[in-house]
Amino acid sequence: MILPIYLYGHPVLRNVSEDITPDYPKLKELIENMKATMYESDGIGIAAPQVGLNIRLICIDVDVLKESFPELEGKSYVLINPKLEVISDGKKTNREEGCLSLPGIHEPVPRIEKIHVTWVDENFEPHDEIIEGYLARVFQHEYDHLEGHVFIDHISAIRKQLIRNKLRNIVDGKVRCSYRTRGYKK
Repeated sequence: MILPIYLYGHPVLRNVSEDITPDYPKLKELIENMKATMYESDGIGIAAPQVGLNIRLICIDVDVLKESFPELEGKSYVLINPKLEVISDGKKTNREEGCLSLPGIHEPVPRIEKIHVTWVDENFEPHDEIIEGYLARVFQHEYDHLEGHVFIDHISAIRKQLIRNKLRNIVDGKVRCSYRTRGYKK
């Protein structure tokens, strides 16, 4: 089932998410629905807050970027209860990011190129990896959602000022998307 994507301005995107256990209700179904939603909306990652749930669950599939980043071929992840640590010797690079929750907005975001991530997958098998390059950016972007942040939190005040009308339009529901969305009605 395709789920609606919660848009910028909705409070669910600003809450810190909670860990989940293997007995979380209908977890396998939720994971499949999140993946279907991500694919339907042409995303490469989706975090549970983006579908209205403040739980620590992320789905990532970056295989579509393999022409530009051959190292991403076949890379697909389900991360449950991830913990992310920035590796201090990692260098920062600026690359443009967008987000399903902020349609029509793309901004250069500085991110560390090397991170350490631990998580359990959909079978609650543990993983512990050093992630580098573009994939590290995707992990950080999605992890931010679990911490109540969005990518524009990392851009300069002047850039935020330049996109404030676009942000206001999203909050006011004056945005069109090719996928199902849910805004915040006060």
